[in-house]
Order: sequence, then C-alpha cells, then structure tokens
Amino acid sequence: MERIRITEIFLSLQGESRSVGLPTVFVRLTGCPLRCHYCDTAYAFHGGEWQSLTAILERVAEFETRQVCVTGGEPLGQKSCLPLLAALCDAGYAVSLETSGALPLDGVDPRVVKVVDIKTPASGESGKNRYDNLPLLTAQDQIKFVICDRADYDWAKQCMQEHALAARCEILFSPSHQQVAARELADWVIADRLPVRFQMQLHKYLWGDERGR
Repeated sequence: MERIRITEIFLSLQGESRSVGLPTVFVRLTGCPLRCHYCDTAYAFHGGEWQSLTAILERVAEFETRQVCVTGGEPLGQKSCLPLLAALCDAGYAVSLETSGALPLDGVDPRVVKVVDIKTPASGESGKNRYDNLPLLTAQDQIKFVICDRADYDWAKQCMQEHALAARCEILFSPSHQQVAARELADWVIADRLPVRFQMQLHKYLWGDERGR
C-alpha cells in the first residue's frame, strides 16, 4: 500500500500562479532537500503523519472543491507523490504541483499543471536548479522566479533569455516577502516590458503567516 508523509491538508484560496483566488485544497507533503533563505514553510521539513492514498483522497473529497494543489516542502522528495498525483487526476480534480525544480519531473502525470521554481542566487539554492527539466514543460505549465533584489531580477531576465523560457510556458515573477517591495518589482517589469506575469502571495495579504490558510 502506498503511504505518504503529510504535514497538512486544508482548504484555502490559491495565493499564487494562474489559478490565484480559486478555492483550492492544499495537500502539503513533508520534507525538502533545499533550504532557501526565504522559505515560509520550514515547518514542513520534519514531522508529518503517514497516510494512505485512500485516506488522502477521502480527506480531499470532503472539501467538495475541484482544484487541488500538491505542495511541500518538496513533494517530489517522496516517491509516492507520483501515484498520488495520478490518483487525484483519475478522480477528476484539476491538479497542480508546486515544486522547487531541484528534482526530476519526468515521472509527473502529464495531466498535472507543474509550477516549477527556478531558484535565484539570493535564495542560496540556485546551484540546485535542474535545467534538464525545462524541455519537459509544456504550455500548461508555469515557471516561477522569487525575486529578492535587483541582482536576482537581472539574473532571472538573463535566465529567461538564455533558455527561451517565454516561448515555452508562462513565467511568474514574485517579490520575496519583506525583501523587495512589490511595487519596485512591478516597476522593473513594466519598464522592461518583460513578458511575465507579476504576482504577489495573496494568502499572505489575507492571513499573514497563519498556517492552514
């Protein structure tokens, strides 16, 4: 029987990505091999509770919401994440996966919308980026850069150009909370006519750092 270590399962509004604002069930898996300087889910690094796929699906169904986001930590750090994603798709959910981009994506069910981070230098983990994942992305997927300062912004622009990312899928630029002003990042994007979607973490503005929201 497949078992997965789960930190929490809860209903909230999607705070980021293309489906921002939609009621979404979040399935947060435990564990992460990265230690980004701005991480706001360090509580998911350890602990959690082992649950079966059946129990997870039953819990998700209780919320009666079509959108499901599998997140972490780093969900792909657990091998059982892959059958979980497939099972959620089979059950008819619109499934997204939030991943650091540091682990292989080749086993992810093609029905899943992949929201993949490319870690900037200020994250402290840019050396973990797996650029061999990029050819696996399609137009339904999204790449996210969390920007901490102007150097990160310039680095992200160069990365976009080197890998022709805008031609591959949607690009998200998000200001690191309390590190760079949202308006400042927005002004940079506008000045450069950058082909990206500027986004802010909606949940932080609604509920701050409250867990389960």
